[in-house]
Amino acid sequence: MKTKGEIEAEIAEAMVKFEMDYMGRGPKEARTHIVEDMVLVRLKGVLTPAEQQLTKSADGVQLIKRMRATLMENARPILFKVIGDITGAKVTGLHTDISTVAGERMIVFVLDRDLEKVVPRKRVS
Repeated sequence: MKTKGEIEAEIAEAMVKFEMDYMGRGPKEARTHIVEDMVLVRLKGVLTPAEQQLTKSADGVQLIKRMRATLMENARPILFKVIGDITGAKVTGLHTDISTVAGERMIVFVLDRDLEKVVPRKRVS
């Protein structure tokens, strides 16, 4: 059985791969935290150079948010499978937002069970 830290690291790695494959560019940093029945993913440095230019106007910011929301919605089945395969839990929800000021995205996956109750924190020697 994988530890909580191993699962978090595997999810972070999978999210970087997803961003590279699906969005065309990976984040500069990815961190994942399991909190009860949620998986929180924070991706820093996700804006492309073109998106950084668009952040200079209100219309550009809205365009980025709409485009990224649409891409995430279309990728929902892929992400549910990836997170489900790694955690062994069923994903029941996905919530996300992107900050065009900080250049980061937050993703929250809601699971059908509390992973902290079933996954060991550290490997037992």
